Amino acid sequence: MKYGLFLGCNMPTIRPDAERGIRLTLEKLGVDLVEVQGYACCPGYGTFPASDEVASLAVSGRNLAIAEAAGVDIAVQCGSCYSVMRHANHSFHNEEKLKKTNALLQLDDKQYSGHVKVKHLIDLLYNEIGTEKISNSIEHNLEGIKAVVQYPCHTLWPEDVMGFDDARNPHKLGDLVRALGADVPSYSREFQCCGGAGGFAARNKPQAVQFAKRKFDAMVDEVQPDVVVVSCITCLMWMNNVQMEFGEDWSPIPVLDYNQLLALCMGFDPKEVISVADTPKVPVDLRFKLAEKITKAAVA
Repeated sequence: MKYGLFLGCNMPTIRPDAERGIRLTLEKLGVDLVEVQGYACCPGYGTFPASDEVASLAVSGRNLAIAEAAGVDIAVQCGSCYSVMRHANHSFHNEEKLKKTNALLQLDDKQYSGHVKVKHLIDLLYNEIGTEKISNSIEHNLEGIKAVVQYPCHTLWPEDVMGFDDARNPHKLGDLVRALGADVPSYSREFQCCGGAGGFAARNKPQAVQFAKRKFDAMVDEVQPDVVVVSCITCLMWMNNVQMEFGEDWSPIPVLDYNQLLALCMGFDPKEVISVADTPKVPVDLRFKLAEKITKAAVA
């Protein structure tokens, strides 16, 4: 199984530990990752898409053309990157838009036919690899660990374009966490956005912080989780960092990308896959305590 790994902008520069978790776990599960050499920003919703559709499609088309030339479909973790490239592929059903894109791509000696598939890692892990194989790949079971999951909102809507889970009642990320042995309870704000979208957090951070706190308060009041599991770099960064804004009486909850958690369960070194602290050291210390708990639970 071969895929081009599209890392986007934030992960390689800000959270290389999450990237390492993805690379290690997918390799162990038999996925041959091909580098999408020379890719650019997806481009994110905060740049071209709302102001210049043709330019936006040209940048997405160039990224897709690189994958097409390498003979691979794309695997992506970032919810925004996934959504932007899926929307681009959907737009390329319009022959005129594909023609205009290729006219610009000729300036870079590239062409795109419109046939590269873009898959989110949740889709790849659940539908291509499967929960049984994942369960059989781990050394440490998460029995006794209570996890809540954060579904990347850009992977769900519009459902006819994104298309790999039930947008109104998604379950696949939760099922992937259950495959590791964790309890994954539901709670009232389970499907609320994390609040970390660039337009929200950048334009009105106080409201974005309070929006996120209502979600975290519901987690604590209703299920008291040991860990929050995400599969989107924006959710990972925001949900980790925003807890530092909740005040001194708030007890932070570790936030991990699914592939980081899977890497811990597979027995990879926590120092390699969960070691980056975005802001104060509290969150990364909590992640190491969680890793120690997982290991002890497995031994017991």
